[in-house]
Amino acid sequence: MTLPAHGPVLALTTGEPAGIGPELTLLLAAGKALSARVVAVGDPQLLAERAAMIERPVELLELAPGEPVPPPRAGLLPVWPVALREPSLPGRLATANAGYVLETLDVAVRACLAGHAGGMVTAPLHKGVVLDAGHAGFTGHTEYLRDACGVDEVVMLLATGSALHAREAGWRGNAALRVALATTHLPLREVADAITEARLERILRILHADLQRWFGVARPRIAVCGLNPHAGEGGHLGREELDVIIPCLERLREDGLLLDGPLPADTLFTPRHLAEVDAVLAMYHDQGLPVLKYAGFGRAANITLGLPLVRTSVDHGTALDLAGRGIADPGSLCVAVELAADMAHRGSMVSSS
Repeated sequence: MTLPAHGPVLALTTGEPAGIGPELTLLLAAGKALSARVVAVGDPQLLAERAAMIERPVELLELAPGEPVPPPRAGLLPVWPVALREPSLPGRLATANAGYVLETLDVAVRACLAGHAGGMVTAPLHKGVVLDAGHAGFTGHTEYLRDACGVDEVVMLLATGSALHAREAGWRGNAALRVALATTHLPLREVADAITEARLERILRILHADLQRWFGVARPRIAVCGLNPHAGEGGHLGREELDVIIPCLERLREDGLLLDGPLPADTLFTPRHLAEVDAVLAMYHDQGLPVLKYAGFGRAANITLGLPLVRTSVDHGTALDLAGRGIADPGSLCVAVELAADMAHRGSMVSSS
């Protein structure tokens, strides 16, 4: 495979139209030239209106997937058009546009699978408005993309901007992190039942393989959190470590995976432990992500592993209260784009070798 001269094409879905996604996309395009050819997936009229509203002149170039995408240039934003279902105002959700948001994802996925894009980056959507529109069972980007790509399991990984080459950078304490999740958007009372040996094995194998594929880590070392305080204290504070987590880790170690743990989460996220590992697997959403977001909020990205394509996203929500004001920070979106570009480049090299 010959790598593109101007970096990969990345499909950037513009997210909830009433939120900050459209203007973050415009702020990204108005800034310095990127290392990838970014194509917005969204409504051109919406983008033109928001550009005028936030006073950021951006030239919109409407294209169809498969048409040549020009080299990145500050002030230019190629667009794959998807029409809003009804006009959108900043900060005002409309259930009619939930289908529009999902269509942007479908367009991006099809483009990636057809080879028109090397990866996709997603601006934030609003789960509540999608559910209110009648899309029952919708739980977010991660699970929607899993189903759209026809895979059985995906892994949510969040990484700070410096974490692409975290160990080479020496980790610098908590300044660089990769944190994956064994469970994602579940009520806390359901987490323990969801953590099974089979599930943990699938997730750890995906994390191991994709650290190799997308991040170039030849022999990944992964630190695994316990579920309970003190990692169960030998069974006195819960038996999930003894009955589920430890047997799973022992079996995977026999297959050559480098796994530390289970370790108490309250001491795992310290420089001494992080200095020796390439990623951390947390058992649930609020076990690992508060640490990562404290270390790098606004400069981190969400990555979906286990898909047949590259997907990254921002580390924040729709920020309806900031929409239309031109003050939203595009830092996380910049990180997501740069990570996706690097991952797509690595994936291309693996495919061509």
